[in-house]
Amino acid sequence: MSAGTGQADGSAPATQPAGPAVAVAQVQSWHHDVVALIDGWGWIRTLNDRLTAVLGPWRERHQDNPVLELMHGGRWLGHPLHPALSDLPIGLWAGALILDVTDRDPAPGRGLDPAGLFSAAGIAAAVATAATGVVDWTVSDDEDRRLGLFHGVLNTAALGLQGMSLAARLAGYRRSARGLGAASLAVTGAAAYLGGHLVFAKAVMVSRVAGADGPRRWVRVIEEAEMPDDVPTGVQADGRQVLLYRHDGNLHALDNLCSHAAGLLSRGTVEGLTVTCPLHGSQYCLADGSVKRGPSHQPQPVIRSRVRNGWIEVRGSQPAPRRPANGRK
Repeated sequence: MSAGTGQADGSAPATQPAGPAVAVAQVQSWHHDVVALIDGWGWIRTLNDRLTAVLGPWRERHQDNPVLELMHGGRWLGHPLHPALSDLPIGLWAGALILDVTDRDPAPGRGLDPAGLFSAAGIAAAVATAATGVVDWTVSDDEDRRLGLFHGVLNTAALGLQGMSLAARLAGYRRSARGLGAASLAVTGAAAYLGGHLVFAKAVMVSRVAGADGPRRWVRVIEEAEMPDDVPTGVQADGRQVLLYRHDGNLHALDNLCSHAAGLLSRGTVEGLTVTCPLHGSQYCLADGSVKRGPSHQPQPVIRSRVRNGWIEVRGSQPAPRRPANGRK
């Protein structure tokens, strides 16, 4: 037997059959393959480019419009509006399906039965949900934007099927209405899965600075003499990105990663102690990190700063002290 070959004639060892671990890995990775397939579709990329060319400039022209910001949810609600609205059509259309399944002998004739009322209410809710989804889509990027577009295409198809179902109910074709309603809910489920992937796997519209509280000690980041006035400056402190800005001798420090999509605020502009993110135009007050304009919905963490021995030092927020169980200090 030749050393290191495992075969008497020195040939390569036979390929071992795929074990349970390989099969499990394949099952766990199927969704990544689906996302990669969707992202590679030429028609999705073409449609994405064309819509971006139209809606991108439109949003930039109207980004100060309070109605547009309200559609994001943003600082008004503390989180995006679109995910909250998306529960309504799903719930209403699911209710319509349940009523269809349990009503074994629907009354003949034209008009709306209870399931039809649920379907109609779901259509109205879906239109509002779609409007907020389009607004959020305009502040996404790259693969997230293309996957979000297909999410919207599926939801548009589901809305169309539900509209056909409602028309069939009004015309008295209850059996066809039921089939179209069930198909619509199935497509909605596929769209909802992609929406969940965007939120939980890609962190779209999720705060990028949630839980950031370091550094836990004072850290030197730049010599005071090298710190320019009225120029946003990005530094690092124990791995955390920090934005510094000095105006009239007052030093301000925020987390440098925009909470909306992790854009570097130090690459943005500052006017009136308000910094604008260069990616999607979110604005924050340098004094307290509050949101002045969306699409961001969470304030920027304020980082403590000081000047000591010719150096600017920063320190992150610290956990609140725990109180004893009996309430005494």
